Amino acid sequence: MNERFRTVLIASATFVAGAAISHLSGPASAAVTPLEARVVNLFALAPDALKPNPALPGLMSMPLTTTDGDTVTYQSVTVLPGTNTKHTHATANEFQIVLSGSGTEWVGDKQMPIAPGSFVEIPINTPHAGFTGGPFTLVSIKTPPQAAGDYKPAP
Repeated sequence: MNERFRTVLIASATFVAGAAISHLSGPASAAVTPLEARVVNLFALAPDALKPNPALPGLMSMPLTTTDGDTVTYQSVTVLPGTNTKHTHATANEFQIVLSGSGTEWVGDKQMPIAPGSFVEIPINTPHAGFTGGPFTLVSIKTPPQAAGDYKPAP
């Protein structure tokens, strides 16, 4: 099966599952924007389309969509020594689909290998990040939508 097709298939399945689960868990905590029929070529985005994340140096991101059930964000991670801190989210599950880059990411208490096509499942309150290797590009899906300020450094 073609690598990009498999990645898109995983992303689609994750989006549908996240939307279904989030409707069971209660109302969203992020601003909802109306959906529009469109195609976004993530591989053709200009570097300045991504904005820095002040909480995580080395993380650049671009929101793709926010619905009443989830947020989908395109992210670029450059591992900067001493800045890629493990953290948790108290209100959102996170699902990552790695599009490029290889190395490791801490998920819970394990350092896991990641590479293009990897699907990373991060339940609420699970420490994650602490990447090695890279740089990485990934799609991050959070359900329910991540509330503002829902970031806590983890040991």
